[in-house]
Amino acid sequence: MRLYVVAPPGLEQVVGAELQALDIAGSIVKGGVEWEGEAAQLRLANLYLRCATRVLLRLGEFRARTFFELERHAARLPWDRVVSAARPVALRVTSRKSKLYHEGAIEERLQAAMVRRSEASFVPAHVDEEEGAADLQLIVVRVVRDEFTISADSSGEALHRRGYRQAIGKAPLRESLAAALLHLAGWSGATPLLDPFCGSGTIPIEAALLARGIAPGIASASRASRQFAFTSWPEHDGTGWRAQVEAARAAVRDRPPAEIVGSDRDAGAIQLARSNAERAGVAGDIQWVRAPLSSTVPGSPDTAVVTNPPYGVRVSAGRDVRDLWAALGRFLRERVPEGAAALLSPDPALDGQLGFPLEVAGASRNGGIPVRVLVRRAPDRPEGAAPGESAASA
Repeated sequence: MRLYVVAPPGLEQVVGAELQALDIAGSIVKGGVEWEGEAAQLRLANLYLRCATRVLLRLGEFRARTFFELERHAARLPWDRVVSAARPVALRVTSRKSKLYHEGAIEERLQAAMVRRSEASFVPAHVDEEEGAADLQLIVVRVVRDEFTISADSSGEALHRRGYRQAIGKAPLRESLAAALLHLAGWSGATPLLDPFCGSGTIPIEAALLARGIAPGIASASRASRQFAFTSWPEHDGTGWRAQVEAARAAVRDRPPAEIVGSDRDAGAIQLARSNAERAGVAGDIQWVRAPLSSTVPGSPDTAVVTNPPYGVRVSAGRDVRDLWAALGRFLRERVPEGAAALLSPDPALDGQLGFPLEVAGASRNGGIPVRVLVRRAPDRPEGAAPGESAASA
């Protein structure tokens, strides 16, 4: 199989590192990571990737400048590997700088080719490629300068839709971006973690899933797997898939190694966070605290702070947030001087309010807003040393 993982904008390297951790060697390209593998790796990527958007199976690539050429190539594609009567099909066609520019006409030819090779039924629905659809088989068609790339989505709904986040706050952070923040902070679960602006709890919940080794594909109270499109494919190996899900369940740890805290000054946000944590099956792994930043007390100096602070673009329009960012900078310097930190920022002017420089570890988009990931690495500490004993003091 020729496989391609779609990554959120700017997070291709993070997704590539996740694949490496699964012993999958991929090539990082613009927009994602590609590799050649087997069905077991496709299932594994869907089950375990925390930061990716979806996993595509490449059905074919060819050049066509006429509809006759398109029909000839389309007739040879292995539609029967991914299309069946069990799941309606939706096509997502985009054409740029090509002789065949009429996307509706391209879709008609591809539908005709599919019908000849399978029992497909079609849904004339616009499917958001980033979000996907739980009950449809999405076929993604890209045409650029007469070069066609045709892929089958194996994920169904986007991978960031774990299923637990049914209650969201004012400025929700996608699960995949929350997981990327934890990755870029270098947080593995061994040290305490705090999100002082937790909102509906996405970062602490993703931290608990990571710390307990819970694959995002089983992020539910029952540890049942979420539904993926590939389970409806005619060639799907149900026995192999059930074995992979059982292995994921068996790898779950009983509790996080260190404390995870989510705090927010909004009582409603804390209530939303609690209900989301219950659906994810990590309700007992996170301490929720209603408190402003000024009253938040970290458990130790090496507590990692990973957060999406207010930045005045979506939830605080017209409100001066510079003082809040200055307070956050003091909090990081004075209360958690030995902890890693990662936060999102849309504006270098806000960065300056922190009072010390942070490393720009990546860039992406949050709710359509361009943001950068700012990180502070935790200082090295001698093995066995307690918090407060850095390598320099030792």
